[in-house]
Amino acid sequence: MAGTATRPELVLRSLDATWNADRWETLGDDGNRYEVIAGVLYRTTAPSPFHQWLSRQVARLLYAALDDRGHGLTLVAPVGLFLPGLDSVQPDLFVLRPADAALVYERRIDAVPLLIVEILSPSNPEHDLVVKRDGYARAGVPEYWVVRQAERDVLVQSEPEPASGRYARVVRVGAGERLVSPTLPIDAPVAQLFAGPAPRDGAAGVG
Repeated sequence: MAGTATRPELVLRSLDATWNADRWETLGDDGNRYEVIAGVLYRTTAPSPFHQWLSRQVARLLYAALDDRGHGLTLVAPVGLFLPGLDSVQPDLFVLRPADAALVYERRIDAVPLLIVEILSPSNPEHDLVVKRDGYARAGVPEYWVVRQAERDVLVQSEPEPASGRYARVVRVGAGERLVSPTLPIDAPVAQLFAGPAPRDGAAGVG
């Protein structure tokens, strides 16, 4: 018997574009994720268990490849990240430079990470594939991954073009291929990220 579909992760946005860092800091912690991009407040509901499983798998990969070898410091949402042009975003995961370790003790992090990773929500792909991508490219984030649940692949984007808000290099890494970072010492099979429990029938790819 097919399982019951997981409740989708939703992204809601404000009607106005007058939000900034000061207003963002007045928001309470209600279990949702709040981000301010180009003055617009975005609220993302709590992620699904499978979304969190993928986040865990990506974190394990980054810890082994970067943190354990002194190449970076991986942080997992929810963490307020402030970038040029982005008053507050909360990526699923991001990697700081080792020299930025002292920033972890602050309430908010003002730094451009080496890498940002988002687990794509199939219910609203535009948020990660367009809105956030453009913001990250404009801020000069060197590398941006989008882990796609339904496709079981990773979009590796690099060579940001701040003026256009695009990445000049986009590589799709499929389930049978190796995920090789163009900017960091990472080389691992994509299948490693999806190893483990899969969504039940009827709930595949729900974010």
